[in-house]
Amino acid sequence: MAHIGYTMMTEQAGPRDLVGHLVRAEEVGFDFSVTSDHYFPWLRAQGHAPYAWSVLGAAAQATSRIGLMTYVTCPTFRYHPAVVAQKAATMQLLSEGRFRLGLGSGENLNEHVVGGGWPSVDVRHEMLQEAVEIIRGLFAGGHVNHRGTHFDVESARLWDLPDSAPPIGIAVSGERSCQLAGESADLVIATEPKAGLLESFDRHGGTGKPRVGQLPVSYDPDRDTAVKRAHAQFRWFGSGWKVNSELPHPDSFEAATQFVTPDDVAESIPCGDDPDAFVSAVRPYVEAGFTEIALVQIGGESQPAFLDWSEKTLLPGLREEFGRD
Repeated sequence: MAHIGYTMMTEQAGPRDLVGHLVRAEEVGFDFSVTSDHYFPWLRAQGHAPYAWSVLGAAAQATSRIGLMTYVTCPTFRYHPAVVAQKAATMQLLSEGRFRLGLGSGENLNEHVVGGGWPSVDVRHEMLQEAVEIIRGLFAGGHVNHRGTHFDVESARLWDLPDSAPPIGIAVSGERSCQLAGESADLVIATEPKAGLLESFDRHGGTGKPRVGQLPVSYDPDRDTAVKRAHAQFRWFGSGWKVNSELPHPDSFEAATQFVTPDDVAESIPCGDDPDAFVSAVRPYVEAGFTEIALVQIGGESQPAFLDWSEKTLLPGLREEFGRD
């Protein structure tokens, strides 16, 4: 069985619209939601990047059932891990226990803005591991003092703590991140339906823990319109994490994807209004072992129509095929 989620993609809509879309996503029956945490959009055509944590706070007050989750926050450059812990604890209180803290090692696109440089992936993983230790220490209560390789914490304490700490998810793309997630996370996060990632996660202690995937889709009654939108706003997606984590600016992604064609995009992203195509795109995630799949409808202005279609057609089709607890 698989739970189907909705993505508040901050790169493609403003803050008020994002909250409104999520309210409707809860109404139509999505099981959970995830929220990107960006300083820049991937491409200029997307056109937005509001502060995700303000959006999440508003979303917590505007909804009552649907789960909330960062997908993902980098707790090592723009944000100090002590501040991330405070934000996450507050979100868990505001949402009355519906929040999960998704973490990752970040992208240069968003983290370069604070002028700290962009180290190698090994160093970024070291920083993430140390950040998770700090966050868990603060979630446990009491004062935290830390003198580490990458971070210092001076007598920090969270004064408003929820009864249950937010579960921590870690995004994975290779063996090192899978090891970190298996050893340190309550759930695993991935954007590709690769069974090998989940197998590695299990080897390092992840057996039995939730596994959350994400899939871009482009609904439109006119398939050509859907393909055109997907190409304009999401042609970067197929470049893979090793590329996407390194490029520093939307213009870099424009240059890197200049030869990606609409047909290339349509081969990897379901486009149009055929529910069977969307079901087929979800199936590899379910077969790989993902327990939750968050859909990303491409295009901010297309959300209302997608959500109406999801209520009437897509969600019933997905649940008939894959079930739900």
